[in-house]
Amino acid sequence: MAKKTSEVLILVGSKNDLPVVEKCAAILGELGVSCELKVASAHRSPERVETLVREHAAAGGSVVIAAAGLANHLAGAAAARTLLPVIGVPLGGSPLGGLDALLSTVQMPPGVPVATVGIGGAANAALLAARIVALRDAGVRRALADHREKMRRESTGE
Repeated sequence: MAKKTSEVLILVGSKNDLPVVEKCAAILGELGVSCELKVASAHRSPERVETLVREHAAAGGSVVIAAAGLANHLAGAAAARTLLPVIGVPLGGSPLGGLDALLSTVQMPPGVPVATVGIGGAANAALLAARIVALRDAGVRRALADHREKMRRESTGE
């Protein structure tokens, strides 16, 4: 097995979408979850997607987050190549406002599941990935509990 470099692999289909997933990486960092961010397209660089996902799994990674727009096949391409949980983040910016990306992410065939968050939902993808990691990491569980308490205080003005 290769040396583990991160818990979460974040894939983004285009460098133009990096600002969305950089927020995801920042949240994971705040929660103490290691991650790496890579640009790879299911359509323009499918071999790179396959290599990155397989190497992440072989290195002991826990989760893959895949964010892309238009006909977002990135999450499905990743899920087809690993048994790790894959979280799809459909991105807006298309003439359909991201609905195309949402539908192509959520409508996976039987046997190739992808957890899907809302359009542009990188923050929720990070929190879901952290919850998966927290299943075996008490420190991340505590960080998630603290994060939730902070959100509660902010929402109530306490």
